[in-house]
Amino acid sequence: MKIAIVKLSALGDIVHAMVVLQFVKKHYPDSEIDWIVDKRFQSVLENNPHINQIHAVNLNAAKKQKSLKIFLKELIKVRKYGKYDLIIDAQGLVKSAIVTKLMKGVKTVGFDKNSIREPLASYLYSQKVSIGYDENTIERYISLIYHALNIKVLGDELINKNIFLFSSSKVRIPDKPYVVFVIGSTWENRNYPKEKFIKVAQSLNKICLVLWGNELERKKANWMSVQSNFIEVMPKLTIDDLKHVVLNSSLVIGNDTGPTHMAWALNKPSITLFGPTPITRVYQTPINKVLKSSSKVNHFKLDKNDFSIQEIKVNDIIKIANVLLRKNI
Repeated sequence: MKIAIVKLSALGDIVHAMVVLQFVKKHYPDSEIDWIVDKRFQSVLENNPHINQIHAVNLNAAKKQKSLKIFLKELIKVRKYGKYDLIIDAQGLVKSAIVTKLMKGVKTVGFDKNSIREPLASYLYSQKVSIGYDENTIERYISLIYHALNIKVLGDELINKNIFLFSSSKVRIPDKPYVVFVIGSTWENRNYPKEKFIKVAQSLNKICLVLWGNELERKKANWMSVQSNFIEVMPKLTIDDLKHVVLNSSLVIGNDTGPTHMAWALNKPSITLFGPTPITRVYQTPINKVLKSSSKVNHFKLDKNDFSIQEIKVNDIIKIANVLLRKNI
């Protein structure tokens, strides 16, 4: 069976969707699985043994440049990917549904109109899956493969899953146990205060590597390193580097964003901090914990003025962190 999974973006969403690969291969060991992804995030998929071929499209470039020519060029590329027995759109957006429709598939599967933010996308699938948009993100992806391939995945299987991110990076890391701080995210109101990260570092009394993704985050990280001898600032990292750094860490503490979610994929302890986004975006396990502010979240309309993540107490983070570190060092 030849299968294609369409999940274009973003980093954390791709990471979470990738968990289905091992279960598809377990039940259909002779299947060939291709993945269609935005070029920016291609490297997160690389080196995974369950992926036959990665097809990278650059629809983001078309959007940035407002170029219909580039958009059409990328869609023409999609038509050349070959024929599939099954195409699963794990994105649920109009652009991913168009990609799915243009590909040559015997059967196409995606979420129904009540299960996604862009209901129009559902009209382009031959089979539609119903599961609440506010349900757990990972369980939504599992629901897709259940309905498409009759694959049941139990909670214990998710907790005891195999790691599914693989790196060839040689980036330099400390030779002592270290904690990773993920201080950035898409929106500023999703970021835990840098001053409180410093207090966490001082209390843990361990090397804390700070990751950053843009100039503003780099300056914030450098400021943090001046305030604490336990904080070290990493250089600019590729996605492949990120996988390597997280894999070799003792604990990841960070905002609701891609690099933090890598910890779950790599079976590493983590504490994910939530303010204006729902905790259903992660799958909690005995080593993957969350802390959420008191604010209520509308899954369909996130509040960019909600800075409640600042309310999360440093002592709550430290308490959980010490338990996880005792178990895993």
